[in-house]
Amino acid sequence: MKNPLTTKYNDIIKQLEQIEPVQYSKTRNFTNGAVTELSPYISRGVINGKMVLNHLIKKGYTYYSCEKFIQQLLWREYFQRVWQKHGEGINADLKQVQSDVNNHGIPISIVSAKTSIQSVDDAIDELKLSGMMHNHLRMYTAFLTCNLGKSHWLHPAQWMYYHLLDGDWGSNALSWQWIAGSFSNKKYIANQENINYYTKTSQSNTFLDLSYEDLQKLETPSALNENEKIDLNTQLPVVENLNLNTELPTLIYNYYNLSPTWREDMNANRILLLEPDLFNQYPVSKKCISFILELAQNIHGIQIFVGSFIDLKNKLGNQPIYFQEHPLNRHYQGIEDLRPWIIPEIKDVQGSFFSFWKKNEKLIRSFFK
Repeated sequence: MKNPLTTKYNDIIKQLEQIEPVQYSKTRNFTNGAVTELSPYISRGVINGKMVLNHLIKKGYTYYSCEKFIQQLLWREYFQRVWQKHGEGINADLKQVQSDVNNHGIPISIVSAKTSIQSVDDAIDELKLSGMMHNHLRMYTAFLTCNLGKSHWLHPAQWMYYHLLDGDWGSNALSWQWIAGSFSNKKYIANQENINYYTKTSQSNTFLDLSYEDLQKLETPSALNENEKIDLNTQLPVVENLNLNTELPTLIYNYYNLSPTWREDMNANRILLLEPDLFNQYPVSKKCISFILELAQNIHGIQIFVGSFIDLKNKLGNQPIYFQEHPLNRHYQGIEDLRPWIIPEIKDVQGSFFSFWKKNEKLIRSFFK
C-alpha cells in the first residue's frame, strides 16, 4: 500500500519542489514514472493548476522542457471547461452513443480485483486501500470494463470516482467516455504486451495476450461476463451546531474548494458545506470524506455544516455569501468568484483536447517569456 498522503498545507506546498517535469515527460506513462501525486490536492482545490504552472516558471524551466507536463494540466482544465459547458449533460454519452453495450453494471471481477490481469488486479486492490491509481491503470481498467466487458461507462465511472482521493467527476466521467468511445472517435484498447511494458511486468498467456488485430475481434472473456450494480453510499460526519457571527460575510467551501488561501485575509465565517443530496448523486468513500476533513483543518476557523445550501443560507442572516464557481455550485446564491484558471478567457470549448491545446498553445508559451 502507498504511504498515506499528507494533509498539511505546508507539506503540500513543499511537494511542488519535487516536481521533475523533464522526467515526468519521459516516464509519466510508466507506473513507476516520475508522477507528482499532486492530483488529490488539485482536485480538492487546495492548490490549482495555475499555481503549479507558476511554480515551474519561477523555477526557470523553459516551455519546451515541460510541455508534456503542461499538457496534463491543460487536460484537467479542458475537462473542467467541458463540464462547465454541459453540466449534468456529461452524465450521458456526449459525442455519440457508446456502441456494443450489453449491460449497465460493472464486471464482478473488476470490483473484486479478479480479472486475471495481474497489474490491473493489483491496481484495483491499491485503489480500494489507498484511494490512488496511476492514470494508465485507470485506462486499462476502463478498457476491460467497457470495451471487453461491454458495460456502459457511467456506473463503473461512479464506482471508480467513489474510491479516488483525487476524484474529479468531470475528469473521471469524460475520461471513461473517452475510453468507451462516446467522447472520442474510437474506443481505446491495450494488449498484454502494452500492459507489461508500462507496468514493468511479464505476464503471459492471458486473454489479452494477442495482437491488436486479433484483440479487436475478441468476444467478451468469461472473466468479464458477470456484472453487478454496486450500492455506493457516503457517510457524512455528524457535526455540532454552527457558531456563526451574523454580522460577518460567509465563505462557502465544499468538496471541490478547500483552498486555505482563498480570501484568506477576509474577516468572515468559513463553512465547509457538505450537501447530502449532492453526495447521493456523486457518492464517495469514507476514506475520501476523512481526507477532506483533514484538509479542511488548514483553513483557519473552518466549521462544518451538513445540509442543503438553502438550509445554511437561512442561518446566515443578510451579510454577503461568497463561493467559487463550479458546475456543482450552480444552485448557490451570493457572490461568485472565478476559479484560478490557467486560461481564464475561454467562453466556450469545442472539439477535441488537441484543438483546445492548439488554440491556446501560443498564450501558454508566452507565460514563459
